[in-house]
Amino acid sequence: MELPDPPGHWGLDGAAHLLLGTLAHSSRWRGWLADSEDQPHLIEGLHQVATRLGGLTRGWRFDRMATVCHPGSGRITASFGPVAVHYAVTVSICPSRRAWRKGAVEKSAHTIAQRWWRTVPDTATIAEAQASLDRLCSKLDGRRRRMRDGVRTTVGELADAEPLRPLPAPFPAVIDVQRMISDQALVAFRGNKYSVPPGHAGQLVAVRHKLGTTTLDILTASGVLLAHHRREPDGAGMIVRLDEHVTALTRVVLANFTDREPCRRKTRRPPDQQALAEAERIRRVHAGLGEKADHVVVDFAAYAEQARPLRATDAAGEQTGQQ
Repeated sequence: MELPDPPGHWGLDGAAHLLLGTLAHSSRWRGWLADSEDQPHLIEGLHQVATRLGGLTRGWRFDRMATVCHPGSGRITASFGPVAVHYAVTVSICPSRRAWRKGAVEKSAHTIAQRWWRTVPDTATIAEAQASLDRLCSKLDGRRRRMRDGVRTTVGELADAEPLRPLPAPFPAVIDVQRMISDQALVAFRGNKYSVPPGHAGQLVAVRHKLGTTTLDILTASGVLLAHHRREPDGAGMIVRLDEHVTALTRVVLANFTDREPCRRKTRRPPDQQALAEAERIRRVHAGLGEKADHVVVDFAAYAEQARPLRATDAAGEQTGQQ
């Protein structure tokens, strides 16, 4: 589903994208925010939603999504078939104009749009928004549901009792998104920033990450590899710089920076009018023609007055010694 008017700093074009998955028996549902609705992001979202639901069911039912099937015929696309084989699930496509077939999903979508999305603050990052959605989903697991064996139960209790299968490793789809290089030679991706060599500020690059791996690549528009990084956890707020990028950036900065002018040893520096006026004032003060100078005048009579008792004492001592 598309969520309109996301925060501007998310860098999305017009809308946020959320994949919503619901367990049909218990009505437990989970969601995953994505950058787009292409097939690699769908595959990543399927793995994330299944992880949050607690495991895999035997089958997946989809709306008529172009990334899963041909909307006109409802037949699964050739590119999505290997995904179903990888997760060992059957794939069912909802008939057109049959909303009751997926009523639990429709109700969950209404809750997201009316209860959660309206309250996401503008200052929240994608990782913070995802965390708040996960908290809401866990809270709604406490909803009261139907009677079971004469005992009223909850969504969470029903979901925990469902026979879900463990997930395999993620399907190796390649996430490919466009990003712009900042003036600091950094590229933002999933709440972190990764370095590239200097000299590419303002250029659009491709950030590629294969699901199930711990690395990502940054490439130019023509496909030239700029950087290969170890990927950090989403939303960690880390700045990752390679040593060679730090060295190159330092060299560029120092080459364009100086904190002093060159020394000019034989430059003629004649006094200006202000200096000449100050020199004239000092001459007049010393000549007694102007204002009094701000200096201390030493009176040697005061020294003589203080020294007279000392001389008398010394003289008396000498006479006593002679006797």
